[in-house]
Amino acid sequence: MSDSIQLEINNGIAEITFNRPQVFNSFNKEMAFALQDALDRCKKDDVRAVMITGNGKAFCAGQDIQEITDPQLNPGFEAILDDHYNPIVVKIRNLEKPVVAAVNGVAAGAGANLALCCDIVIATESAAFIQAFSKIGLIPDSAGTFFLPRLIGFGKASAAMMLANKITATEADQLGMIYKVVKDEEFLAFAKATTEKLALLPTKALANTKQALNESMNNNLEQQLALESKLQIQSANTADYEEGVAAFMEKRKPNFKGK
Repeated sequence: MSDSIQLEINNGIAEITFNRPQVFNSFNKEMAFALQDALDRCKKDDVRAVMITGNGKAFCAGQDIQEITDPQLNPGFEAILDDHYNPIVVKIRNLEKPVVAAVNGVAAGAGANLALCCDIVIATESAAFIQAFSKIGLIPDSAGTFFLPRLIGFGKASAAMMLANKITATEADQLGMIYKVVKDEEFLAFAKATTEKLALLPTKALANTKQALNESMNNNLEQQLALESKLQIQSANTADYEEGVAAFMEKRKPNFKGK
């Protein structure tokens, strides 16, 4: 794996770290493919939760402008979207494990939108989100136009994208854009504790919850009810369901295995 992405897997938790701090963890081709590879590795059975964060002062500043302004390096926007960012979004949403975005600093452009497509977004108090695209004559990509209006509403999403204003972590929390904002000195411990908690929960039930949420974006009521029935039956046939019921009856803490 490229040095631009660090991956550590311990005790059921995969930690993915963007590691280009000298350019605020902005994406180039190498980093995009390395992240895809890391997400593929998280499909392994021994991974039960994933945390994505950044090394240094920023979470991710989006696309590396140096790459797209160098004629010898520029892969072109079709490749950047179809081969780099879009597969990342799909891999995060299709990964049958909960994914936590631990936003440790500025998340701009594609960096902001990749964070927002994760299952749970936790931001440090000094972090900020910026839909920076209009500043250079582009439109929001990386599923930003899909997720952001659903998170904060059409009007506020439209303003955020057109004006490209900085949204502080506190404002993002108040808007419902993220799960929680945490003081800088407590942030990393809280994000890791949240990921650890997810890793101890019934993994298949969480995966089914994630699928139900994914499909709810496009289903009508009848379709969603049918999907819930299907996924609930699947969940009820797991060992973790049996353990959860037994623990409840025996008034003890469940010991879920993710099976």
